Amino acid sequence: MSTDAQNAAATTDATYTELRAQLATLTTEAFRPELAEIDQQSTLEIAKIMNGEDATVPTAVAAQLPQIAAAIDGTAARMARGGRLIYAGAGTAGRLGVLDASECPPTFNTDPAEVVGLIAGGPSAMVTAVEGAEDSKELAAEDLDALNLTADDVVVGISASGRTPYAIGAVEHARARCGALTIGLSCNADSALAAAADHGIEVVVGPELLTGSTRLKAGTAQKLVLNMLSTITMIRLGKTYGNLMVDVRASNEKLRARSRRIVSLATGADDAAIEAALSATDGEVKNAILVVLGEVDGPTAARLLSESDGHLRAALAAAART
Repeated sequence: MSTDAQNAAATTDATYTELRAQLATLTTEAFRPELAEIDQQSTLEIAKIMNGEDATVPTAVAAQLPQIAAAIDGTAARMARGGRLIYAGAGTAGRLGVLDASECPPTFNTDPAEVVGLIAGGPSAMVTAVEGAEDSKELAAEDLDALNLTADDVVVGISASGRTPYAIGAVEHARARCGALTIGLSCNADSALAAAADHGIEVVVGPELLTGSTRLKAGTAQKLVLNMLSTITMIRLGKTYGNLMVDVRASNEKLRARSRRIVSLATGADDAAIEAALSATDGEVKNAILVVLGEVDGPTAARLLSESDGHLRAALAAAART
């Protein structure tokens, strides 16, 4: 072997030795000897163990509720100024971010560019692993630069370990480039990701059933937090009326039926009044509710909602004064 090859091999060995040492310190990577014989148990016994493991996740999330709430308030304030919510992660964490982002348009009628999911390696990484992508802070910076990041944006780095370079690079770049608000979501205490972000959320769920398989409890915890982050932000932005999804986009028959039910639940109106209101507002649920409850026409409803930044309660109050 040549000297250059020997040096390269030594560098590689040193890198892997360092990485193994890092992983050995992470709770999410810890080995559980009491489960070493799990493959010898019955399917029902394994399912019971796994269900018991999953049941511990909400408690871990609850411990971080103050941090989660602060991050949501910061996110809502930025988005109210026209900013975007941008998730960035690799592997399972990245897929969860993309999933949450993709569900916002049909649920809250957001523009697809308003909540964005970035996954290391690009869209193809949703179904096929892209080797080395998660190890690149530079790739995260490039992905964010392609979005023309602004100070009103919010970047959420997601990483179970809290050490993934792509996620850390995303929050570091967002802060340094334009002062965007940053959130670091991880499942280990004292993580580099949380330290790099304005808001660190560390949901410590403990070692996994399968050693290092962070698509399990860690993935569940991340999904729960992302549910809160997007849903409560949208509540703060007026995308709901009580617990009704009044900004739902009726893009199929099921959602069209749901739209009519939402108007019914919000107003108590009969079917004829609901159909008339939806017809007058081009099917916009929030506007239709305002037409019924505020006793205004479609164009007036649209104007009042625009003047109220989309908040139905404020628009109803304005309608009462006209």
